[in-house]
Amino acid sequence: MRMIPTTLIATGLLTVGALAAAAQENTLTIYTYESFNTEWGPGPKVKEAFEAECACTIEFVGVADGVALLNRLKLEGAETSADIVLGLDTNLTVEAQATGLFAPHGIDLANISVPGGWSDETFVPYDFGYFAVVYDTQTVDTPPVSLKELVEDAEGPKIAIQDPRTSTPGLGLLLWMKAVYGDDAAEAWASLKSRVLTVTPGWSEAYGLFTSGEAQMVLSYTTSPAYHLIAEREERYKAAEFAEGHYIQIEVAGITTKGAANPLAAQFLQFMTGPGFQDVIPETNWMFPAGATTEPLNPVFADMIRPEEPLLVDPAIVSENRKAWVEEWLSVMSK
Repeated sequence: MRMIPTTLIATGLLTVGALAAAAQENTLTIYTYESFNTEWGPGPKVKEAFEAECACTIEFVGVADGVALLNRLKLEGAETSADIVLGLDTNLTVEAQATGLFAPHGIDLANISVPGGWSDETFVPYDFGYFAVVYDTQTVDTPPVSLKELVEDAEGPKIAIQDPRTSTPGLGLLLWMKAVYGDDAAEAWASLKSRVLTVTPGWSEAYGLFTSGEAQMVLSYTTSPAYHLIAEREERYKAAEFAEGHYIQIEVAGITTKGAANPLAAQFLQFMTGPGFQDVIPETNWMFPAGATTEPLNPVFADMIRPEEPLLVDPAIVSENRKAWVEEWLSVMSK
């Protein structure tokens, strides 16, 4: 066997190390929820568009849902691999910022337009929507017309909901109940409990149960029927309009303190506010875009419920009370 000179071995190791370091420097790691990066979600198209612009590589890391993103980041702390966390919402921004794991974004927000305006220095919106009870018209003849009717109709259809400990829609319903029922929310949960078919970790599992016919209703968004109309030409699924109004969700992304050292992170967030990202959102994430799109939205979106004054609990109040409110929910639902 021929012997390779040790100098060549050392040189080879240096070359491999240099290539690995260069690859790492040219990679952007984004934590997001699983449905964002499915083949039918925004992730693949966003990845393709941004990589063509930056000559870099995006690595998406998926977790079950939005609350799980924050839970994972807290667990990893400063050792996280995430440069960007994409998929938190306004109900979590105060708590997320308090971790000390996010850096100011420093980008221009001129393209951003969401209900109520936006001026946050840490988080940047990429879409928004309104929570709703979506029902199947083939199995539900008379949908609820209010949250109170949903809660108090003991003979009403079964519904699949999400866990507020792991899911942003689940947390959204928790806050929707608080906004309407206040201190009587525990009693409201007790009334609704017998009609809850199941509580899933994330949105995808609950919606899958709904579309497979196992649940007659599901906690989702006012825009969910747009998917069925556009992608499937199916009119059977509708969102129930509630008299008390609908709770808004504004989804955001933020740069971690680790990601602040990666120039690709700020570049991505600026890209996120423009058409290269926003054009993808309406018909893959099935939400309203938070920035300008190249073309007007499909006319189907004009028929989706869009309340003039959506419900929203102050994020600071959510941060102060989320743990207690979740424990209240859990104590009722686990009995």
